[in-house]
Amino acid sequence: MSDPALWIAVGVTVVVALILDFVLFGRRGITFRSAVWWSIGWLALGLGFTAVVYWASGGQAAAEYVTGYVVERSLSLDNLFVFALIFAALGITGNERLRLLALGILIALVLRAGAIAGGAALLDAFHVTIYVFGVILLVTAIKLARRDEVKIEPEKTFAVRALRKVWPAASLTAVAIVLIAVTDVIFAVDSIPAIFAITDDPLIVFAANAFALVGLRALYVLLADLLVRFVYLDLALAVILGWVGVKMLLTDLWKVPIWLSLAVIVGTLAVGMLASLRADPERGPHLPAEPGDPARGT
Repeated sequence: MSDPALWIAVGVTVVVALILDFVLFGRRGITFRSAVWWSIGWLALGLGFTAVVYWASGGQAAAEYVTGYVVERSLSLDNLFVFALIFAALGITGNERLRLLALGILIALVLRAGAIAGGAALLDAFHVTIYVFGVILLVTAIKLARRDEVKIEPEKTFAVRALRKVWPAASLTAVAIVLIAVTDVIFAVDSIPAIFAITDDPLIVFAANAFALVGLRALYVLLADLLVRFVYLDLALAVILGWVGVKMLLTDLWKVPIWLSLAVIVGTLAVGMLASLRADPERGPHLPAEPGDPARGT
């Protein structure tokens, strides 16, 4: 899918979607119901692009896009969870959370666009890169599987300590921006190799990432109270990343059918979420929220 017109169409669609989200979402108040409808709309947009991919490149490319989109959307849940912990640790509430989420989305888009360009160039120049990506995914999967609890202590992080040295009077907003940027870098390192294990088409990779990021603010409001219940999210994501990592390492021995990858990924995510919802809520970390916090849908 190297047609410049398709790149322009994707770019324009993403920009328009972000403008609509940043300007209109929450303009008349943020409610759980509005978050549901906005989330459905963004999901329809992301999945609807499958038809464009099918029209341009056929069924195989369309299946690769859907699989990549599901992977990136799944990883975005973990991204949102870390953002929520950052906000809770810093005591950031209300609409300020949504403004910072908007900034986080923009930073993530820029970082991932750069990572996609770099990753595509490396894969094109050095075949061994695919094995490097596979190892990165396996290491990340092991770390996620062994992670018992995520604790955010802003002032103890290297990034915030460095910020304090340069700007001792940095505000909470500045600290949050730094932590969000660092989080975006970490997730870019994880997510880009994951989708390159599914497809090597740069446009599909970018579109899947971009459409997975669009609408994260509405998804945050929708899932704010449920994120703490997803106690098996890390384990599910570890299995998914481990699967695509192994798939990458076996690329020269066995070309895993795209339908099998999609089935494993969707099935793993579904089992993880269902198990989480049936689990004891006390197992998960708690995100404090002030009464009437609109970013929590209350």
